[in-house]
Amino acid sequence: MWRTLRILVSVVFFALITFYFLDFAGISGVRSFLPRVQFIPALMAVSGGILVFWIVLTLLLGRVYCSSVCPLGIFQDGIIWVSKRWNKKKKYGYRPALNVVRWLVVGGIGIAFLFGFTFVLSLFDPYSAYGRMATDIFRPLYLVGNNGLAWLFTKFGNYTFYYVHVTILSTFAFLIALLTLGGVGILAWRSGRTYCNTICPVGTVLGLLSKYSLFKLRIDTAKCNGCGLCALKCKSSCIDSKKHRIDYSRCVDCFDCIGNCRQQAIAFSPLKKGKPVENVVKVTDESKRRFLVTAFATALVVPKAMAQEKVGAFVRHKAYKREYPISPPGAVSTEHLLKHCTACHLCIAKCPSHVLKPAFMEYGLGGMMQPKMYFDDGFCNFDCTVCSEVCPNGAILPLTKEKKHVTQVGRVVFLVENCIVNTDETSCGACSEHCPTQAVTMVPYKNGLTIPQVNPEICVGCGGCEYVCPVRPFRAIHIEGNSVQVEARRFKETEKKEVQIDDFGF
Repeated sequence: MWRTLRILVSVVFFALITFYFLDFAGISGVRSFLPRVQFIPALMAVSGGILVFWIVLTLLLGRVYCSSVCPLGIFQDGIIWVSKRWNKKKKYGYRPALNVVRWLVVGGIGIAFLFGFTFVLSLFDPYSAYGRMATDIFRPLYLVGNNGLAWLFTKFGNYTFYYVHVTILSTFAFLIALLTLGGVGILAWRSGRTYCNTICPVGTVLGLLSKYSLFKLRIDTAKCNGCGLCALKCKSSCIDSKKHRIDYSRCVDCFDCIGNCRQQAIAFSPLKKGKPVENVVKVTDESKRRFLVTAFATALVVPKAMAQEKVGAFVRHKAYKREYPISPPGAVSTEHLLKHCTACHLCIAKCPSHVLKPAFMEYGLGGMMQPKMYFDDGFCNFDCTVCSEVCPNGAILPLTKEKKHVTQVGRVVFLVENCIVNTDETSCGACSEHCPTQAVTMVPYKNGLTIPQVNPEICVGCGGCEYVCPVRPFRAIHIEGNSVQVEARRFKETEKKEVQIDDFGF
C-alpha cells in the first residue's frame, strides 16, 4: 500500500510540475503551488509555513519530500526504473554513508552563499537543477515535437497545433543543464540514489531530521532470515542486512524493500515489532575520499560587431556597453536578485514576450544563469506581470499592473549619431510608436523630418524602443539597466511643452 501510494503521488506531481515548465500555451495557468512547496525556494522566500510543514512531515514520516515531491528525485527514480528493465539482473548493495562528503558539500554551499556566490547553491538545489533541465533541454524538444504535429495536422486541414519559435536561450545554461542531466542520470543508472544521499544539500538536511522520525522502516529480526534481498533492491544502499540495520539518514521512503521482502519482515510503523533491534546506524567515512565541488565555467567567445556598410559610404556607429544588466520587474535590485534567485528558469520559461534569458557574467560570477532582460527578440509587455507571479523564491516580488506601470527597471538612452534620421536623412519614428509611457517622442529636426527626444524620468525600461530600432549593430536607442529599481514618474504628471512649428510638418 505504501509503495503504491508513493508511486501514484510521485507520478502525478512529476507530470504536473514538468508540464508547468513545458507549457507554452498557458494551459496550466500562471500561478501554481508546485514550485512554491519545494524546499530551497521556500527557504529563499522565507516561507515559514512551508518550511515548518516539511520539517514536521519529515519528523513524522521521514524523507517523503525526496521520494514524492522533489522533481529531480522522481526523475532519478524514472532512470532507475528504466535501468532495471534494461538489466533485469541489476542489484544494489549496502554502502557506508559518506557523511564527511555530505556535510562538506552543505558547508561549502553555505559559505559560498554567504559570500554572494548564489550560483553554487543554484547548481546543487535539486528543484532548480531540474527546472534548468526542463527549460533548457526538455522544452526545446517539446516545442520541436509541437511543430512536427503542427506540420502534420496542417496537411490535413486541422489547425489545432500552431508553430512556435524554437531556440537555445543560453549556450552556457544549456551546457550546465546538459552536464546536470548527464551527471545525475549516470549516477542514477549505475548506483541509484547516490546523488540524493551524497551530493544533494536538501537530502543531507532532511536526512538528519529523518533519523528522528516517528514512522520508520523496521526490520523484525524474528521474521528476517538474512537473505539480503532487501539490500539488493535498495536504491539508496542504506540497508545493512547482515546487521539488520537501516541508515535512516539515507532512506528516501521508497518502500521497495517492503514489496521485495518474502518474509514480510519489514514494516513501516511507529513501533518496533518483535525483538528490539537498534536500527539506527552510525556511519563514518573510512575511505578518506574527498568530493570536489566544481563550478562549471564556459568561456563564450563573442565576435566583435562590425560597423555597417551602405552603398557609396561607410557608416561607423557609436558603440555602447550596458553598465548594469536589466533585471526583471519586481526584482527590486541586482543585489536582491543575487541573494534570492537559484536560477530555476521558471520565469524564463513562462515569459510570454521571450525577453528573459539566462545571464552569463552580467551579474558577476555569483549571479550566473539568473534571469536578465534581453530585447533582441521582443520587449516587456506593459501590462505583463507573469514573472513576478510565478517566482517561488521571492527573488521577483509580486507586482500589480498599476505598480508595474511605474517600476523603472532601466532608462532610455538615445544616440543621435546612430539614428537613421540623422545618418540617412529618412523618417522613422518606430521607437516613439512603441513607447507606452511617452518617454520617447518625436520633435522637429530638419528638412521636415522629426527625430526622437527622450525623457528618462518617465521611462520604465520595457525595451519596446530598443526592440524596434532598425539600426545595427549598435542601435540608436537602448535601455540602460538600473542597479536598483525605482519608481518612474507618471507621464501624465510631466509638463507638456508646447512645440512651435513654423510650417506644416509634411
